[in-house]
Amino acid sequence: MKSLGKILGLVFLGLLLILVAAGFALTHLFDPNDYKDEIRDLARSKAGLELDIKGDIGWSLFPWLGLELHETTLASAQTPEQPFADLRMLGLSVRVMPLLSREVQMSDIKVNGLNLTLNRDDQGRGNWEGVGQPAKQPERPAQTPSASEPQPEPEAATASRNKPLTLDIDSLTISDARVTYHDAKTGQQYSAESIELTTGAIREGSSIPVKLNAFFGSNQPVMRARTELQGALRFDNQLKRYQFEDMRLSGEASGEPLQGQTLTFSAQGQLLVDLAAQIAEWNSLKFTANQLRGLGELKARDLDKEAKISGALTVAQFNLREFLQGTGQKLPAMADGATLSKAELVSRLSGTANSLAFEELTLKLDDSTFTGRLAISDFTRQALRVDLKGDRLNLDRYLPPPSKEQSAEAARKSEVKSTQASAIGSGTTPLPNAPTQQAWSDAAVLPLAQLRKLDTEVNLAIGSLTAMKIPLEGFNFKARTRNGLLTLQEMRAGLYGGRLDGSASLDVRPPQPLLTVQHRFNGVPVERLLESQGEEVVVKGLLNLDADLRTQGNSEKAWIDNLNGKVGFIIDNGMLVDANLEQQLCRAIATLNRKPLASDPRSKDTPFRELKGNLTLRNGVASNPDLKASIPGLTVNGNGDVDLRVLGMDYRVGIVIEGDKGAMPDPACQVNERYVGIEWPLRCRGPLELGAKACRFDNDALGKVAARLAGEKLNEKIEEKLGDKVSPELKDALKGLFKR
Repeated sequence: MKSLGKILGLVFLGLLLILVAAGFALTHLFDPNDYKDEIRDLARSKAGLELDIKGDIGWSLFPWLGLELHETTLASAQTPEQPFADLRMLGLSVRVMPLLSREVQMSDIKVNGLNLTLNRDDQGRGNWEGVGQPAKQPERPAQTPSASEPQPEPEAATASRNKPLTLDIDSLTISDARVTYHDAKTGQQYSAESIELTTGAIREGSSIPVKLNAFFGSNQPVMRARTELQGALRFDNQLKRYQFEDMRLSGEASGEPLQGQTLTFSAQGQLLVDLAAQIAEWNSLKFTANQLRGLGELKARDLDKEAKISGALTVAQFNLREFLQGTGQKLPAMADGATLSKAELVSRLSGTANSLAFEELTLKLDDSTFTGRLAISDFTRQALRVDLKGDRLNLDRYLPPPSKEQSAEAARKSEVKSTQASAIGSGTTPLPNAPTQQAWSDAAVLPLAQLRKLDTEVNLAIGSLTAMKIPLEGFNFKARTRNGLLTLQEMRAGLYGGRLDGSASLDVRPPQPLLTVQHRFNGVPVERLLESQGEEVVVKGLLNLDADLRTQGNSEKAWIDNLNGKVGFIIDNGMLVDANLEQQLCRAIATLNRKPLASDPRSKDTPFRELKGNLTLRNGVASNPDLKASIPGLTVNGNGDVDLRVLGMDYRVGIVIEGDKGAMPDPACQVNERYVGIEWPLRCRGPLELGAKACRFDNDALGKVAARLAGEKLNEKIEEKLGDKVSPELKDALKGLFKR
């Protein structure tokens, strides 16, 4: 037995020496470089790959099956003249014996100088297409199996062949690699350069350290980013489960969108992809972008269908103005330079590949807080959906401040108005001339091309909104835009104790946009509106207004020139400021009484119970045939036009004395019974901003009134002198003569 064991040992030793000798002979006597053409043909026929090995092939056989390629280029067999990859060196080795049990045990894999160039031509064909598709083999005629043909493999052999492949790699190192993509049709180009990838031991189910450095770039827009990625990769091929643990991504970006600024960014968290359940998750998400800091989580499901995204996002308070400026975003000038200094956000996320929604949103901006929903329902159409409620917002803080020229012009106009008002209000100056200068700009106002593409639904509810210096309480706003039709469905708010309601539509589909407006004021103090706009207060009272207007065009001038519609208004319990009609009436009566005024009347206001009328607008000119004002002791009737094109007015007004119900300010103009019921003529002409201060008694018409009063007085004397001495026919003839 001992001899037999010794003999077997010598046999095995001899076989081992023979195998070693054979391996030595194969690796030293057999040169794979002699078979480059055969390797090239095999790659072409089996993988559709055009392989050109310009350098030497190095190899080893046992116990490691090693391979080393130098200076190799790769191309698709369909486009062999357009290589998509070249390689400076690839080195790998595989342990031979584990291959028999479908276990891949490899030493270090090293890739150096990989240059992958992917191009898509004008027709959309890629230079990599066809790779991995073996050449078609000629069909062989079916043959009847014979006894000499190989029999089916045993089940054990089949099971061994179907055993899942097991990887065991000591490490992977990729250095000095470059990947570029270019689309000739769009001109878009992306690149990843100076790629450095190192890993630890790659074994299924084990944590694999990974580190990646690269520079990424694009040309539309021009951008460049330096990135570093670290973490631990874990995978299970049987469960189709892949994890990237303790992932940390950091880097810097610069380029055209950043306008010379640099964005420093980072992100970290735990990543999971489970292809069996078709889900992906990013948990414990933390991210930064310059001074912005955020937390969150992201989940995706139905990866094999239309993936659906959900998650949460929290952005800590940060200075939005500094962040935007630090990313090269030029902010427009704002009335308040302290705006955008505080911003924070908390929200749930949901979306798909073509949509994104911020649900249960809480957004804080400066002193305002908004809650609700903000979404883009379709990235392709840029379909914006807004449904927000806010506590307060001063919009004027975010609007541009008045320019120096505007401020100087406003001051000049205010001074001129003040000078005019002191004289005009007393009624002693000549009647102002009607303005003739066009008051509106013909510059284009609306970006029609952008408006025609809009697809929005906006619902806003703000407790307190200030816009254009107008404070709106309980503001509600609903608007829709789609296919070039913009519709303001509702705008409601409290205004100075009254109410504002409005709706409008803008149709930008035709070459000349069409605009319609319905507007309503109820119980709004008109003087507060004038004061808020920096206009001089010419009338006070509670305004009730109902307007239905339409126009077309794309400039202020076009809108006014084409303005048509109707406006009805009533002002209750008001006052005509710095325009005392009673004093002007006193002067007219004193003239008729041929008595001098005891003193110059001081400019005072004219109170009224009601001022109302209806305007019919035709191409920018408003006709007002039924102006009526109820003043204590007086009734005022008027008709005239308001020319909005030049902001001028021209009215003829009649003042009717209802009776001597109050003392006149001067004895020379005491009202007697002969003046009651007579319509005293008044002419109002001049800039619209002067209001009733541009009114003067019409001297020509006043002369007719004086003649009529004189005739009536003479008739009284005729009646007194003649009495019953003459016939009634003669008295009537004499009275008619004097009337004429």
